[in-house]
Amino acid sequence: MLSLVIAAVVLIILFKILNVNNYPEKSMLYCANKQFLEEFMKRVPELNEPYIPTRFWGFSGHIQTIVQGVISRLNCPLVNGYRVYLKLTDGATLSYDLYQAQETHPDGGDFTLAVCPGIGNNSESVYIRRIVFNAQKHGYRVAVLNHIGTLKTVPVTSPRIFTYGNTCDYSAMVKDIVRRYRNTRIVCLGFSMGGNLVTKYIGEPRVKPSNVIAGISVCQGYDANRAMNMLLEWKGFRRMYIYAMTENMKAILRRWSNALFTEEIRNTYGVTRQAVFNSATLKEMDDVYMKRMLGFKSTQEFYRSMSSCHHMKNIRVPMVFLNALDDPIVPPPLLEIPRDVALNNENVIYIEQKFGGHLGFYEGGFIYSNPLTWQDRIIVKIGHALTMGYSSNKVEIKENFELELADSGDGHPSGIWLKAISKQNSVESDSGEAETGKRFLKPDKIPFFETPATSEMSSSHEEEGESNGDDTEADLETEADLESDNDGHGAVSGHPRRAPPTLTPPNTPVCSSRARRPLKEMSQLTQ
Repeated sequence: MLSLVIAAVVLIILFKILNVNNYPEKSMLYCANKQFLEEFMKRVPELNEPYIPTRFWGFSGHIQTIVQGVISRLNCPLVNGYRVYLKLTDGATLSYDLYQAQETHPDGGDFTLAVCPGIGNNSESVYIRRIVFNAQKHGYRVAVLNHIGTLKTVPVTSPRIFTYGNTCDYSAMVKDIVRRYRNTRIVCLGFSMGGNLVTKYIGEPRVKPSNVIAGISVCQGYDANRAMNMLLEWKGFRRMYIYAMTENMKAILRRWSNALFTEEIRNTYGVTRQAVFNSATLKEMDDVYMKRMLGFKSTQEFYRSMSSCHHMKNIRVPMVFLNALDDPIVPPPLLEIPRDVALNNENVIYIEQKFGGHLGFYEGGFIYSNPLTWQDRIIVKIGHALTMGYSSNKVEIKENFELELADSGDGHPSGIWLKAISKQNSVESDSGEAETGKRFLKPDKIPFFETPATSEMSSSHEEEGESNGDDTEADLETEADLESDNDGHGAVSGHPRRAPPTLTPPNTPVCSSRARRPLKEMSQLTQ
């Protein structure tokens, strides 16, 4: 009798954890612009269908998250690209991986997905490889930022790694993409912490290339202050997740401790190796390390500066946010932020799915899921919707990176997207001034980290076999041009803006790209 009771209790707990009594549901969409939403839904009909998680365990946000973070590493698609290196003015070495499209884009244009991975992740993360694989097959060039310090093969050459909201590294990658492919249209894509970076990059008042036409954010937390406080709670086992993230950050810091914890850093910032590695949580680590390195008085001030929620009202290009209600790392109270923004900013659509966990969204099957997730499929579909109307015969990006809008009237099928970009360009010029004469507020300077790239590309595009005209001919910028990110102007104070040189200056450090060895093939992804 006792054994039957124990078995019944175990089954009840198991069924409670797995949530097997749930059923598939359609996504909830929030948008203030009815026309935008209607056009978007026509181009992404999959959102009219329910998302069907893997039947046995897919209704549990915890298991979806664990499978994505651990078990999915056993299977990985084959992707092959080039690694590009950029030298930043603070001495840091930034790298990103570049993958060429395998098929023609449905709209016939040149489009690039600029991907920003989650915390501690890079181009070698499995969920990133799946996105790259699927996007290549649907006509996208893909560039993936490798957060500084996350790759064992790329050394840390300055006393810093990535942070939650430092958009300078991502901006350097976007600028280098534009220099390589002058006429490409860029869709910014971020996951988790990367979603926060992408949103902040699009919303903050830095001058951005007009090649950036849209953004997608998946499973981000929006407000670092609220998110960190919630992660310190035991409710929903969130304390376990922050423990795992803390240990991952410590592993990165240990790997590069000789470069990060120098005598100069200790004397200047009061940062010690022992204090950092004795931290029990990310919040403690930020208090003794990140906060001091960035010159903030408190962790609250640091988190506020790093959070994208304070910039979302300034988004001027079409942008889509995606979150799951059962995400154990991003609790439901945080999802009030994108709902509110989507209902007040006509450029924003928020998609809320009931299931999926954190970057999981596995679908199909009873125990074994499909090789590609719902997330992998829907991101490409969203990308197609956001790029509709930007084919080469509709829009031309000129050498000065301004976007010329042709046939962008209300009657055009893609008018809502073109109007959004037109609105962006009417508000902001290359000098950061509005047409009305008002000037954007200068972005806050973050000492030590807010440094633009000075390295220029070499003839690496020729190594890739891509000498096909203007798209691959680099428009190089001088150091003065690149400093515009820091002061909001087109040139460094006291230095006029100069025309980009046709060749890399001989005294400028050169970034390079080299072919990567093929990654492990996943036999399931043959379609």
